[in-house]
Amino acid sequence: MLPFEFVVTGKPVSHQAKDRKRVQAWKTEVRNTAAACWTVGIPLGDYLRVIITHYYDTDPGSEEGIPDSDNIVKPVRDALNGLIYVDDYQITDFVSRRRNLNGSFRVKGMSSVLAEAFCKGKEFLHIKIEAAPDISELS
Repeated sequence: MLPFEFVVTGKPVSHQAKDRKRVQAWKTEVRNTAAACWTVGIPLGDYLRVIITHYYDTDPGSEEGIPDSDNIVKPVRDALNGLIYVDDYQITDFVSRRRNLNGSFRVKGMSSVLAEAFCKGKEFLHIKIEAAPDISELS
């Protein structure tokens, strides 16, 4: 069940995009992709950590047109509401990052989901959902 991860191929759409139909289409794509991978069938009720990494494809140093990582979060969180978790209030820990596919990577213990996405060589969003860390372990 957890960790649960999946990949959505393509450029993510910012929640600030003026074309609301495009934002809704992106949410639908994220939800449909997650649903195809989610075998549990019901949303989780536990506290969670969500990690979203946007692997974009552009020349190093040329990041015009790449959405800010904080602007791609909301459509993804909304898309997973009621499917993976009951409501996004359950997300106690959130990590959002972006990486250029044209960079160098040193990856230990890469999942098959992430490896397959890298092999396609296209821009993608990697979404991983884990149990929230035990707060008694945090310093």
